Amino acid sequence: MKYPSLPRALMVLVVAVMAAISPGRAQTTLDKVSFGTNWVAEAEHGGFFQAVADGTYAKYGLDVTIISGGPNENNRMLLIAGKLDFFMAANTLMSLDAVANDVPVVTVAAIFQKDPQVLLTHPEYKITKLEELKPFTLFVSKEGISSYFQWLKSEYGFGEDKVRPYTFNPQPFLADKHSAMQGYVTSEPYAVEKTAGFKPGIILLADYGFNTYSTLVETRRDLIDKKPDLVQRFVSASIIGWYNYLYGNNAAANALIKKFNPEMTDELLAYSIARMKEYGIVDSGDSFRDGIGAMNDDRMASFFDKMVRAHVVKPDVDYRKSYTLRFVNKGIGVELRPKN
Repeated sequence: MKYPSLPRALMVLVVAVMAAISPGRAQTTLDKVSFGTNWVAEAEHGGFFQAVADGTYAKYGLDVTIISGGPNENNRMLLIAGKLDFFMAANTLMSLDAVANDVPVVTVAAIFQKDPQVLLTHPEYKITKLEELKPFTLFVSKEGISSYFQWLKSEYGFGEDKVRPYTFNPQPFLADKHSAMQGYVTSEPYAVEKTAGFKPGIILLADYGFNTYSTLVETRRDLIDKKPDLVQRFVSASIIGWYNYLYGNNAAANALIKKFNPEMTDELLAYSIARMKEYGIVDSGDSFRDGIGAMNDDRMASFFDKMVRAHVVKPDVDYRKSYTLRFVNKGIGVELRPKN
């Protein structure tokens, strides 16, 4: 577009305004960004793959490379070492642990408003409340014992004598009907259905007060200090990607996920997306007003207090250093949510 009659100063102002309205479009070269996930590609990472596949990151001036995690990968260490720009952390406990150990990473967005952690039950018992599981054997992983189970002890009075090790094999749970098994609402119920032919009961811990955020976007403090605009563009574009993945055409993103993870199936992808919507994992609570990725101070304080009571976190940890609200709560993408 030409403005032959405009003075040079006004011309510069017009270009600057156009660049602000269209993030990234005024750039001739995209900023290269690396983002590491904490597991192999799956629907729970879908919004990030969506933003790559549909060009959202490019619209924000970013050339994003996704580095998949896995059982033998440690992408968080690569973030700390400066080899990655962003990392997808599991939950707020990782952020608190970083502060406790002087690790210079900060959470800049919380993609999941609810942690997907569930306890699965046999349908014969018709369990409808968390408290009803106290007499049951619980299959819990080592990581679960040191985190959410300590909260179950302190908040609900569960006993360790009922706990058995969970090795990510559902067979012990399937063999013992008077038991419950940990899992993610987006995957383990599906696996049980496929293996045993029944739909398990689902108790989502987030609905009982385990109010950690999940699927966090982390970066280093130095990147926030030196390149806040890049951090904002990555967060904003990722948020848009998640809206489009949940509510738009996600075929290209799913194809990319399957390219990264050939064992992934269309059926499991569809199941995971449906459960994320049904349980409000990504879009619920504060995100209805503030947008996907939302966080707030009161909730961070509440979760910290619960973890202190559960003796998971020491009370002298300055939890406020673990996150910043600078890049979220802007209502980005809320117009993409279906009206009904």
